[in-house]
Amino acid sequence: MNKSDHSLARRRQRDTNRVAAVFLAPVLLLLVVYIFYPIIETFRVSAFSWNGISANQEFIGLDNWVKLCQDQKFWTAFFNNIKVMILSILIQIPLGLAMATFVEFAGKKSTIFKIIWFIPMLMSSVAIGFLFTYALATNGGIISSISQLLGGGNIDLLGNPKTALYAVIGVVAWQFTPFYMVYCVAGYTNVSEEVYEASVIDGANKRQYFCHIALPLLKPTLKSAAVLSMVGSLKYFDLVYVMTGGGPGDSTELMATYMYKLSFAQFNMGYGSAVAGGMFILISLISLLTMRLLNGKKEDY
Repeated sequence: MNKSDHSLARRRQRDTNRVAAVFLAPVLLLLVVYIFYPIIETFRVSAFSWNGISANQEFIGLDNWVKLCQDQKFWTAFFNNIKVMILSILIQIPLGLAMATFVEFAGKKSTIFKIIWFIPMLMSSVAIGFLFTYALATNGGIISSISQLLGGGNIDLLGNPKTALYAVIGVVAWQFTPFYMVYCVAGYTNVSEEVYEASVIDGANKRQYFCHIALPLLKPTLKSAAVLSMVGSLKYFDLVYVMTGGGPGDSTELMATYMYKLSFAQFNMGYGSAVAGGMFILISLISLLTMRLLNGKKEDY
């Protein structure tokens, strides 16, 4: 390469870097403003005693974090989140896979099912929360009405500490299972039609094709879906807050609802920020651990 070619290559590299910087600048700005700055500010505020309104902020160091480690209500909320996470994965992903498999095998005949099944995803979580609050009401709710028709009494699912969390999880699954159906349908598009045709030629029926061919090829999709479900479950807020407000007692309290109450209902912004920081750390650790476990064994497809 002569000197002029070398100079031209450097000029092209500079131009490429400038164009890349122009396109990346808005994205980096948004990341800084809406992600990095709020995270840093959350940890900063957690070192103060502050009501979130006044200009007076009393520096208290790590007192909020020490209190957080000893806060039984926070750990109750954390374990409630873990229950939501585990049951969401066990319910939503298998159901979503089953629905996607039906859609895949039924072909164009399943169009009406796609539309009906996807309706919950089009609804607001707040609207769904109010809808099921009335549907599961002790007096006049669907479950209680059915129980009365069968000769039983009223059933209080949301007011019973033993059943409230599971009722909420059921509603969450009803709303988000269609998302995993679509996710698995997208996964099926990566399975070559030639693979299915070859399995038919070899004499495999649909059950054998699904169990021995499609399911192994869908493993990367299912792993990604599990991570999405896990992260979403650990930061869930709106539907739970609308339906139960974290009650009765602490039976449906989640980390996000607990943080919201502390920060915006009790105006304890300093400790609420510590809860938000603890929530961020726990979610990050669980996400990293899960991805490490899922990706620990490399598989070829």
